[in-house]
Amino acid sequence: MKFIVTVIFCLSAGAVSAEEPIKKGYAPVNGLKMYYEVYGTKTGTPLLLLHGAFSGIGTSFGELIPFLSKDRPVIAVEMQGHGRTADIDRAISCEALADDASALLKYLQVPSADVFGYSLGAGAALQLAIRHPENVHKLILTSVSYTVEGVFPELTAGMSQLTPAMLEGSPFKREYDSLAPRKQDFALLVDKLKTLNSKKQDWSAEDIKRIKAPALVMIGDADIIQPEHAVKMYKLLGGHGLGDMMGLPASQLAILPGTSHISIMHQRSLLSLIIPAFLDAAGTNTK
Repeated sequence: MKFIVTVIFCLSAGAVSAEEPIKKGYAPVNGLKMYYEVYGTKTGTPLLLLHGAFSGIGTSFGELIPFLSKDRPVIAVEMQGHGRTADIDRAISCEALADDASALLKYLQVPSADVFGYSLGAGAALQLAIRHPENVHKLILTSVSYTVEGVFPELTAGMSQLTPAMLEGSPFKREYDSLAPRKQDFALLVDKLKTLNSKKQDWSAEDIKRIKAPALVMIGDADIIQPEHAVKMYKLLGGHGLGDMMGLPASQLAILPGTSHISIMHQRSLLSLIIPAFLDAAGTNTK
């Protein structure tokens, strides 16, 4: 139950970006009216942001958008049933969310983007790279596993006991109540995410290895993802050791100290150094 207590009581209300979007609206995507915002006035490869479970743009990325959009355009979305995007009669799955992200990029006439996914959004980002590789230039995968063995079992046990009442007063519920077009759907969102979490989602190592996009794998040292799994995924994505002899790989690994699953998105000082350096680095993986 520690995970549930952390979700409800941790941190503050969740920051909203001080930046104002230069464009916002709804895209017709696979039966959804998907809400999106665009930030930044610079040109270059856009950065697509895919948020975590129960979250919207603000609670996942509100503190990060100002520096992320400083040197590149940023596209922030709210996925099925989250934030301003109303739910539809469809299960929530990483595969469906990935297809939605691909359709959104097509709607916005963006052939390829860097993709920054957090937690549920990172699962969607992984599936986007697997199912629609042409859409992905670089990947930032934060707090995600590709097999159930990569997650600490306490998470699955805690999620199975989650009820909507447990999230009352949390930053996630406050954000939902302020944005959702149908506030009565919150219990349905909880149920769909519990169902998703209860299913064994094992994506093959071969699928991960086939991803060509350079990837930054990030977790906190006290995250829900086991560090050994993050290292394994980093290697599958083209990471290796002995950089002085073999050259630095295009993929990178970051384990942030003193950082939990939720607090990783509040580590602005660290992330403002790590993420732009990865996005600006040249090179491609050779696997």
